[in-house]
Amino acid sequence: MNTKTASVSWINIVGQKVHDYKLLIKFRLTLTVVFSSVMAYFISITGDIDWKAAGILSLGGFLVTGAANALNQALEKDYDRLMKRTADRPVAAGRMKMSEAVMSAGFMSLFGITLLALFNPWTAFFGMIALMSYAFVYTPMKRISPAAVTIGAIPGALPTLIGCAAAQGAITPLGLTLFAVQFLWQFPHFWSIGWLGFEDYAKAGYKLLPTRNGQQDPATGFQSFLYALLLVPVTVLPWMMNVTNVWSAVIAVTLSLVYAVFGWNFYQKLNRKAALQLMFFSFLYIPVILVTFYLTKL
Repeated sequence: MNTKTASVSWINIVGQKVHDYKLLIKFRLTLTVVFSSVMAYFISITGDIDWKAAGILSLGGFLVTGAANALNQALEKDYDRLMKRTADRPVAAGRMKMSEAVMSAGFMSLFGITLLALFNPWTAFFGMIALMSYAFVYTPMKRISPAAVTIGAIPGALPTLIGCAAAQGAITPLGLTLFAVQFLWQFPHFWSIGWLGFEDYAKAGYKLLPTRNGQQDPATGFQSFLYALLLVPVTVLPWMMNVTNVWSAVIAVTLSLVYAVFGWNFYQKLNRKAALQLMFFSFLYIPVILVTFYLTKL
């Protein structure tokens, strides 16, 4: 093998390893989690933004979330092989040993929690709760009961509470409100995804959706509508607490009602198109809501 060939081979190996780690930590999903946490920090902080602190929060949140996702894939490797959308994950595909994934998760969690602890005990505590509940409660529960969605919504919403605690040093009404917004948002989001991937999830024995006679329960659509509707009163709370101006309430109520309309449409039609519409709007909803809260701060 000549030098040029060896160099190309080395680059390919490194490139594959980088790609595998991006899959292991679910890179894009992890970035969205970090976004929620940092936006909650921006919304909650008084005075000028401490960009160094925001960077530490971002890195700490990224590592903790990456660790949770790595543990999730290590624990579910045998089931990931059964689903088309997850079969190429590095542990499931055999490109990465389970020990490597677990060790990587260990280092990421150690450094991530340490960074969060630089703010206060609350940020470290909630970071650990998010990691443990996602990896060791939500992950096995997915094969037992649709209640997994409710359990998974807790670590899914904790990044906003972590961001708020990093800014305010305590559990505050604003932090609980941002937590509630992200918590409620997840139900239509996950149910639309679960509906679209029902057959694939069923192959691995996952029970993310309520079923009736082995098929998706139509009540899922109504529950999607209901949870979206509950966002209407919750998203006006920052305005009522004098954190944001009236425009945040106007925009938040409008978005929440539109989200509820998509949920109702999903309930009425229960087809792929309606589920896709609800899913895509859910991707838009949470970043727009958080950015709105930030831009309308008093």
